[in-house]
Amino acid sequence: MKDLLGILDTLNTREMQRLSPAASHSVDGLRRREERQDGHRQTFSLDADRILHSRAFTRYIDKTQVFSLVSNDHITHRMLHVQLVSRIARSIARFLYLNEDLVEAIALGHDIGHPPFGHEGENCLSELCSEYGLPTFQHNIQSVRFLDRLEKKGRGWNLCLQTLDGILCHDGEIHSKHLTAKPLERFSDFDKKLKNKEKTPQVNLTPMTLEACVVRLADTVAYIGRDIEDAIVLGLVQRQDIPAECAEILGTTNGTIVYNLVTDLIGNSSVPAAGEYGYTGTPHIGFSNPVSDALLQLKQFNYQNIYLNPRTKQYIPLIRNCYQTLFAAFLEHLQKSGKRFSPQVDLMTDMGESYRQSHPPEAMVRDFIAGMTDDFFLQQAAQLGCAVPAKQ
Repeated sequence: MKDLLGILDTLNTREMQRLSPAASHSVDGLRRREERQDGHRQTFSLDADRILHSRAFTRYIDKTQVFSLVSNDHITHRMLHVQLVSRIARSIARFLYLNEDLVEAIALGHDIGHPPFGHEGENCLSELCSEYGLPTFQHNIQSVRFLDRLEKKGRGWNLCLQTLDGILCHDGEIHSKHLTAKPLERFSDFDKKLKNKEKTPQVNLTPMTLEACVVRLADTVAYIGRDIEDAIVLGLVQRQDIPAECAEILGTTNGTIVYNLVTDLIGNSSVPAAGEYGYTGTPHIGFSNPVSDALLQLKQFNYQNIYLNPRTKQYIPLIRNCYQTLFAAFLEHLQKSGKRFSPQVDLMTDMGESYRQSHPPEAMVRDFIAGMTDDFFLQQAAQLGCAVPAKQ
Protein backbone atom coordinates (compact mmCIF):
# COMPACT_ATOMS: atom_id res chain seq x y z
CA MET A 1 0.00 0.00 0.00
CA LYS A 2 1.27 3.45 -0.88
CA ASP A 3 2.40 5.83 1.84
CA LEU A 4 -0.56 8.23 1.56
CA LEU A 5 0.75 10.63 4.19
CA GLY A 6 4.02 10.76 2.29
CA ILE A 7 2.11 11.63 -0.87
CA LEU A 8 0.27 14.34 1.08
CA ASP A 9 3.61 15.88 2.05
CA THR A 10 4.63 15.83 -1.60
CA LEU A 11 1.37 17.50 -2.65
CA ASN A 12 1.83 20.23 -0.06
CA THR A 13 5.40 20.83 -1.22
CA ARG A 14 4.35 21.02 -4.87
CA GLU A 15 1.54 23.39 -3.93
CA MET A 16 4.04 25.79 -2.39
CA GLN A 17 5.99 25.69 -5.66
CA ARG A 18 3.13 26.10 -8.14
CA LEU A 19 0.89 28.62 -6.34
CA SER A 20 1.34 32.35 -6.04
CA PRO A 21 3.08 33.66 -2.91
CA ALA A 22 -0.20 35.54 -2.33
CA ALA A 23 -2.28 32.35 -2.45
CA SER A 24 -3.66 30.47 0.55
CA HIS A 25 -1.65 27.31 1.11
CA SER A 26 -3.22 24.15 2.45
CA VAL A 27 -0.67 23.80 5.24
CA ASP A 28 -1.84 27.15 6.63
CA GLY A 29 -5.47 26.08 7.02
CA LEU A 30 -6.55 27.00 10.55
CA ARG A 31 -9.34 25.09 12.30
CA ARG A 32 -11.32 26.18 15.34
CA ARG A 33 -10.55 22.83 16.99
CA GLU A 34 -7.17 21.29 16.32
CA GLU A 35 -7.26 17.98 14.46
CA ARG A 36 -4.61 15.32 14.09
CA GLN A 37 -3.53 14.96 10.45
CA ASP A 38 -4.10 11.26 9.87
CA GLY A 39 -5.66 11.34 6.40
CA HIS A 40 -4.36 11.84 2.89
CA ARG A 41 -6.47 14.86 1.86
CA GLN A 42 -5.17 18.41 1.83
CA THR A 43 -6.82 20.80 4.25
CA PHE A 44 -9.08 22.81 1.94
CA SER A 45 -9.92 19.75 -0.14
CA LEU A 46 -11.16 18.15 3.07
CA ASP A 47 -13.31 21.22 3.71
CA ALA A 48 -14.91 20.87 0.27
CA ASP A 49 -15.64 17.20 0.97
CA ARG A 50 -17.19 18.00 4.34
CA ILE A 51 -19.48 20.63 2.82
CA LEU A 52 -20.43 18.30 -0.03
CA HIS A 53 -21.43 15.59 2.44
CA SER A 54 -23.34 17.91 4.78
CA ARG A 55 -27.11 17.58 5.20
CA ALA A 56 -27.51 21.27 4.39
CA PHE A 57 -25.79 20.79 1.01
CA THR A 58 -28.25 18.02 0.14
CA ARG A 59 -31.13 20.45 0.62
CA TYR A 60 -29.79 22.73 -2.13
CA ILE A 61 -31.60 20.40 -4.54
CA ASP A 62 -34.97 22.04 -3.84
CA LYS A 63 -34.08 25.65 -3.09
CA THR A 64 -35.10 28.59 -5.26
CA GLN A 65 -32.40 30.53 -7.08
CA VAL A 66 -34.52 33.30 -8.65
CA PHE A 67 -37.66 31.72 -10.09
CA SER A 68 -39.98 29.72 -7.85
CA LEU A 69 -42.80 27.31 -8.58
CA VAL A 70 -41.92 26.82 -12.24
CA SER A 71 -42.62 23.45 -13.87
CA ASN A 72 -39.54 23.58 -16.08
CA ASP A 73 -36.54 21.45 -15.17
CA HIS A 74 -34.18 23.70 -17.12
CA ILE A 75 -34.73 26.72 -14.88
CA THR A 76 -31.80 27.27 -12.50
CA HIS A 77 -32.10 26.07 -8.91
CA ARG A 78 -29.69 26.80 -6.06
CA MET A 79 -27.86 23.48 -6.51
CA LEU A 80 -26.89 24.32 -10.08
CA HIS A 81 -25.94 27.88 -9.17
CA VAL A 82 -23.36 26.85 -6.56
CA GLN A 83 -21.87 24.35 -9.02
CA LEU A 84 -21.57 27.07 -11.65
CA VAL A 85 -19.92 29.41 -9.14
CA SER A 86 -17.49 26.65 -8.16
CA ARG A 87 -16.53 25.85 -11.75
CA ILE A 88 -16.12 29.48 -12.80
CA ALA A 89 -14.14 30.37 -9.67
CA ARG A 90 -11.83 27.38 -10.09
CA SER A 91 -11.08 28.39 -13.68
CA ILE A 92 -10.16 31.90 -12.55
CA ALA A 93 -8.06 30.60 -9.66
CA ARG A 94 -6.11 28.27 -11.94
CA PHE A 95 -4.99 31.10 -14.21
CA LEU A 96 -4.10 33.32 -11.24
CA TYR A 97 -2.07 30.63 -9.39
CA LEU A 98 -4.52 30.56 -6.48
CA ASN A 99 -5.76 27.61 -4.43
CA GLU A 100 -8.55 25.84 -6.32
CA ASP A 101 -9.50 23.63 -3.36
CA LEU A 102 -10.19 26.63 -1.15
CA VAL A 103 -12.14 28.31 -3.95
CA GLU A 104 -14.24 25.17 -4.37
CA ALA A 105 -14.98 24.86 -0.65
CA ILE A 106 -16.11 28.50 -0.38
CA ALA A 107 -18.21 28.26 -3.54
CA LEU A 108 -19.98 25.05 -2.51
CA GLY A 109 -20.86 26.44 0.90
CA HIS A 110 -21.59 30.07 0.17
CA ASP A 111 -25.40 29.79 -0.23
CA ILE A 112 -26.15 26.96 2.19
CA GLY A 113 -27.91 29.39 4.54
CA HIS A 114 -30.54 30.49 2.00
CA PRO A 115 -34.06 29.83 3.30
CA PRO A 116 -36.95 28.65 1.10
CA PHE A 117 -37.78 30.85 -1.89
CA GLY A 118 -34.49 32.67 -2.24
CA HIS A 119 -34.00 36.34 -1.47
CA GLU A 120 -37.73 36.95 -1.11
CA GLY A 121 -37.86 34.22 1.52
CA GLU A 122 -34.83 35.78 3.18
CA ASN A 123 -36.68 39.09 3.43
CA CYS A 124 -39.72 37.37 4.97
CA LEU A 125 -37.62 35.52 7.53
CA SER A 126 -35.62 38.64 8.34
CA GLU A 127 -38.82 40.57 9.08
CA LEU A 128 -39.94 37.80 11.42
CA CYS A 129 -36.58 37.70 13.18
CA SER A 130 -36.84 41.43 13.87
CA GLU A 131 -40.43 41.01 15.07
CA TYR A 132 -39.42 38.28 17.51
CA GLY A 133 -36.34 40.00 18.90
CA LEU A 134 -33.63 38.26 16.85
CA PRO A 135 -30.96 39.91 14.69
CA THR A 136 -32.00 40.43 11.08
CA PHE A 137 -31.62 37.28 9.00
CA GLN A 138 -28.70 37.20 6.56
CA HIS A 139 -28.13 34.07 4.51
CA ASN A 140 -24.34 34.37 4.53
CA ILE A 141 -24.32 34.40 8.34
CA GLN A 142 -26.74 31.48 8.35
CA SER A 143 -24.43 29.59 5.98
CA VAL A 144 -21.63 29.93 8.52
CA ARG A 145 -24.03 29.01 11.32
CA PHE A 146 -25.09 25.79 9.59
CA LEU A 147 -21.57 24.61 8.80
CA ASP A 148 -19.83 25.83 11.95
CA ARG A 149 -22.50 25.40 14.64
CA LEU A 150 -25.55 23.42 13.52
CA GLU A 151 -24.45 20.45 11.43
CA LYS A 152 -23.68 17.15 13.18
CA LYS A 153 -26.17 17.98 15.97
CA GLY A 154 -24.37 21.14 16.93
CA ARG A 155 -20.75 20.04 16.61
CA GLY A 156 -20.31 21.56 13.16
CA TRP A 157 -17.78 20.45 10.55
CA ASN A 158 -14.78 22.25 12.04
CA LEU A 159 -14.02 23.98 8.73
CA CYS A 160 -10.99 26.19 8.26
CA LEU A 161 -11.06 29.88 9.09
CA GLN A 162 -10.24 30.67 5.45
CA THR A 163 -13.26 28.71 4.22
CA LEU A 164 -15.74 30.17 6.70
CA ASP A 165 -14.52 33.71 6.10
CA GLY A 166 -15.00 33.30 2.35
CA ILE A 167 -18.55 32.07 2.90
CA LEU A 168 -19.33 34.97 5.23
CA CYS A 169 -17.90 37.58 2.84
CA HIS A 170 -19.33 36.39 -0.47
CA ASP A 171 -21.95 39.19 -0.82
CA GLY A 172 -22.38 38.65 -4.58
CA GLU A 173 -25.09 41.29 -4.85
CA ILE A 174 -22.68 44.12 -3.99
CA HIS A 175 -21.02 45.53 -7.09
CA SER A 176 -17.23 45.61 -6.86
CA LYS A 177 -14.78 46.66 -9.55
CA HIS A 178 -11.94 44.99 -7.69
CA LEU A 179 -11.27 43.41 -4.31
CA THR A 180 -8.18 43.30 -2.10
CA ALA A 181 -7.88 40.77 0.71
CA LYS A 182 -7.54 41.78 4.36
CA PRO A 183 -5.93 38.88 6.28
CA LEU A 184 -7.20 37.52 9.59
CA GLU A 185 -5.00 35.66 12.03
CA ARG A 186 -7.39 33.95 14.43
CA PHE A 187 -10.96 32.79 14.92
CA SER A 188 -11.62 35.42 17.55
CA ASP A 189 -11.14 38.08 14.84
CA PHE A 190 -13.53 36.20 12.57
CA ASP A 191 -16.16 35.94 15.30
CA LYS A 192 -15.97 39.70 15.86
CA LYS A 193 -16.30 40.26 12.13
CA LEU A 194 -19.41 38.07 12.00
CA LYS A 195 -20.97 39.78 15.03
CA ASN A 196 -20.36 43.18 13.46
CA LYS A 197 -22.08 42.06 10.25
CA GLU A 198 -24.97 40.65 12.28
CA LYS A 199 -25.36 43.96 14.13
CA THR A 200 -24.86 46.17 11.07
CA PRO A 201 -26.04 44.32 7.92
CA GLN A 202 -25.02 47.13 5.56
CA VAL A 203 -21.33 46.63 6.41
CA ASN A 204 -19.37 45.67 3.29
CA LEU A 205 -17.11 42.87 4.46
CA THR A 206 -13.60 42.41 3.10
CA PRO A 207 -12.51 38.79 2.50
CA MET A 208 -9.33 37.56 4.17
CA THR A 209 -8.04 35.67 1.10
CA LEU A 210 -7.72 36.30 -2.62
CA GLU A 211 -9.55 33.01 -3.16
CA ALA A 212 -12.59 34.43 -1.37
CA CYS A 213 -12.34 37.55 -3.55
CA VAL A 214 -12.47 35.29 -6.62
CA VAL A 215 -15.59 33.48 -5.37
CA ARG A 216 -17.33 36.75 -4.55
CA LEU A 217 -16.90 38.02 -8.11
CA ALA A 218 -17.52 34.58 -9.65
CA ASP A 219 -20.91 34.54 -7.88
CA THR A 220 -21.99 37.50 -10.01
CA VAL A 221 -20.44 36.02 -13.16
CA ALA A 222 -22.40 32.81 -12.58
CA TYR A 223 -25.84 34.36 -12.13
CA ILE A 224 -25.94 37.49 -14.28
CA GLY A 225 -26.25 35.87 -17.71
CA ARG A 226 -27.90 32.71 -16.47
CA ASP A 227 -30.77 34.70 -14.97
CA ILE A 228 -31.28 36.40 -18.33
CA GLU A 229 -31.45 33.04 -20.11
CA ASP A 230 -34.05 31.79 -17.60
CA ALA A 231 -36.03 35.00 -17.94
CA ILE A 232 -36.06 34.63 -21.73
CA VAL A 233 -37.39 31.07 -21.42
CA LEU A 234 -40.14 32.32 -19.10
CA GLY A 235 -41.03 35.24 -21.39
CA LEU A 236 -40.06 38.02 -18.98
CA VAL A 237 -37.52 39.59 -21.33
CA GLN A 238 -36.25 39.18 -24.87
CA ARG A 239 -32.62 38.96 -25.90
CA GLN A 240 -32.83 42.22 -27.81
CA ASP A 241 -33.88 43.98 -24.59
CA ILE A 242 -30.31 43.72 -23.24
CA PRO A 243 -28.85 47.27 -23.25
CA ALA A 244 -26.77 47.90 -26.37
CA GLU A 245 -23.70 48.98 -24.38
CA CYS A 246 -23.78 45.73 -22.38
CA ALA A 247 -24.35 43.63 -25.48
CA GLU A 248 -21.38 45.22 -27.24
CA ILE A 249 -18.94 44.65 -24.37
CA LEU A 250 -20.26 41.49 -22.70
CA GLY A 251 -22.41 39.77 -25.34
CA THR A 252 -26.02 38.63 -25.35
CA THR A 253 -25.81 34.94 -24.39
CA ASN A 254 -24.85 33.45 -21.03
CA GLY A 255 -21.86 31.61 -22.51
CA THR A 256 -20.46 34.77 -24.10
CA ILE A 257 -21.13 36.86 -20.99
CA VAL A 258 -19.36 34.36 -18.73
CA TYR A 259 -16.40 34.04 -21.12
CA ASN A 260 -15.94 37.79 -21.47
CA LEU A 261 -16.25 38.45 -17.73
CA VAL A 262 -13.83 35.65 -16.80
CA THR A 263 -11.32 36.67 -19.47
CA ASP A 264 -11.41 40.29 -18.35
CA LEU A 265 -11.11 39.29 -14.69
CA ILE A 266 -8.04 37.15 -15.31
CA GLY A 267 -6.42 39.81 -17.47
CA ASN A 268 -7.01 42.70 -15.08
CA SER A 269 -6.35 41.06 -11.72
CA SER A 270 -2.95 41.59 -10.15
CA VAL A 271 -1.54 38.48 -8.48
CA PRO A 272 2.13 37.50 -8.38
CA ALA A 273 2.90 34.34 -10.33
CA ALA A 274 4.35 31.23 -8.76
CA GLY A 275 7.88 31.96 -7.57
CA GLU A 276 7.50 35.72 -8.07
CA TYR A 277 8.73 36.81 -4.65
CA GLY A 278 9.93 40.23 -5.79
CA TYR A 279 6.38 41.45 -6.44
CA THR A 280 5.87 44.89 -4.86
CA GLY A 281 2.27 45.70 -5.78
CA THR A 282 -0.94 45.08 -3.86
CA PRO A 283 -2.59 41.86 -5.08
CA HIS A 284 -6.20 42.30 -6.10
CA ILE A 285 -8.94 40.61 -8.12
CA GLY A 286 -10.96 42.80 -10.45
CA PHE A 287 -12.36 43.96 -13.78
CA SER A 288 -11.33 46.65 -16.23
CA ASN A 289 -13.29 49.91 -16.10
CA PRO A 290 -15.39 49.28 -19.26
CA VAL A 291 -16.34 45.76 -18.22
CA SER A 292 -17.11 46.78 -14.64
CA ASP A 293 -19.36 49.58 -15.90
CA ALA A 294 -21.12 47.24 -18.34
CA LEU A 295 -21.61 44.64 -15.62
CA LEU A 296 -23.14 47.22 -13.28
CA GLN A 297 -25.52 48.33 -16.02
CA LEU A 298 -26.47 44.70 -16.72
CA LYS A 299 -27.17 44.16 -13.01
CA GLN A 300 -29.48 47.17 -13.05
CA PHE A 301 -31.22 45.77 -16.14
CA ASN A 302 -31.77 42.44 -14.35
CA TYR A 303 -33.14 44.09 -11.23
CA GLN A 304 -35.59 46.25 -13.11
CA ASN A 305 -36.78 43.67 -15.62
CA ILE A 306 -36.34 40.33 -13.85
CA TYR A 307 -35.98 40.46 -10.06
CA LEU A 308 -38.58 43.22 -9.58
CA ASN A 309 -40.84 41.99 -12.34
CA PRO A 310 -44.40 41.52 -11.03
CA ARG A 311 -44.48 38.00 -12.48
CA THR A 312 -41.38 37.05 -10.49
CA LYS A 313 -42.94 38.36 -7.30
CA GLN A 314 -46.56 37.28 -7.85
CA TYR A 315 -46.55 34.55 -5.19
CA ILE A 316 -44.74 36.53 -2.49
CA PRO A 317 -47.89 37.54 -0.54
CA LEU A 318 -48.83 33.87 -0.16
CA ILE A 319 -45.27 32.91 0.73
CA ARG A 320 -45.05 35.70 3.33
CA ASN A 321 -48.27 34.51 4.97
CA CYS A 322 -46.88 30.96 5.07
CA TYR A 323 -43.71 32.22 6.74
CA GLN A 324 -45.71 34.09 9.37
CA THR A 325 -48.00 31.13 10.07
CA LEU A 326 -45.18 28.59 10.31
CA PHE A 327 -43.04 30.76 12.56
CA ALA A 328 -45.91 31.42 14.97
CA ALA A 329 -47.04 27.78 15.05
CA PHE A 330 -43.55 26.38 15.54
CA LEU A 331 -42.81 28.89 18.28
CA GLU A 332 -46.05 28.03 20.07
CA HIS A 333 -45.15 24.36 19.88
CA LEU A 334 -41.74 24.95 21.47
CA GLN A 335 -43.04 27.29 24.14
CA LYS A 336 -46.27 25.55 25.07
CA SER A 337 -46.04 22.07 23.54
CA GLY A 338 -49.32 22.89 21.84
CA LYS A 339 -49.81 21.83 18.23
CA ARG A 340 -48.30 18.45 17.32
CA PHE A 341 -46.37 18.03 14.10
CA SER A 342 -45.10 15.06 12.14
CA PRO A 343 -41.83 13.39 13.23
CA GLN A 344 -40.11 15.26 10.36
CA VAL A 345 -40.61 18.51 12.25
CA ASP A 346 -37.92 18.23 14.91
CA LEU A 347 -37.60 22.02 15.41
CA MET A 348 -33.91 21.55 16.27
CA THR A 349 -34.80 19.67 19.47
CA ASP A 350 -32.51 16.79 18.46
CA MET A 351 -29.49 19.08 18.70
CA GLY A 352 -26.83 18.78 21.35
CA GLU A 353 -27.46 20.13 24.82
CA SER A 354 -25.18 23.15 24.36
CA TYR A 355 -27.26 24.33 21.38
CA ARG A 356 -30.58 23.83 23.19
CA GLN A 357 -29.37 25.71 26.24
CA SER A 358 -27.86 28.63 24.33
CA HIS A 359 -30.63 29.23 21.78
CA PRO A 360 -34.06 30.63 22.65
CA PRO A 361 -37.10 29.06 20.97
CA GLU A 362 -37.24 31.91 18.43
CA ALA A 363 -33.71 31.10 17.25
CA MET A 364 -34.51 27.39 17.01
CA VAL A 365 -37.51 28.19 14.80
CA ARG A 366 -35.37 30.48 12.65
CA ASP A 367 -32.74 27.78 12.14
CA PHE A 368 -35.32 25.12 11.34
CA ILE A 369 -37.22 27.20 8.80
CA ALA A 370 -33.98 28.41 7.18
CA GLY A 371 -32.99 24.81 6.52
CA MET A 372 -36.25 23.84 4.81
CA THR A 373 -36.52 23.07 1.12
CA ASP A 374 -39.23 24.86 -0.84
CA ASP A 375 -41.46 21.78 -1.09
CA PHE A 376 -41.17 20.87 2.60
CA PHE A 377 -41.98 24.46 3.52
CA LEU A 378 -45.16 24.39 1.42
CA GLN A 379 -46.17 20.97 2.75
CA GLN A 380 -45.94 22.15 6.35
CA ALA A 381 -47.74 25.40 5.58
CA ALA A 382 -50.58 23.54 3.85
CA GLN A 383 -50.99 21.27 6.88
CA LEU A 384 -51.57 24.40 8.95
CA GLY A 385 -54.29 25.56 6.60
CA CYS A 386 -52.31 28.13 4.60
CA ALA A 387 -53.18 28.81 1.00
CA VAL A 388 -50.09 27.74 -0.91
CA PRO A 389 -49.20 28.49 -4.51
CA ALA A 390 -48.94 25.69 -7.04
CA LYS A 391 -46.27 25.20 -9.69
CA GLN A 392 -47.18 26.66 -13.06
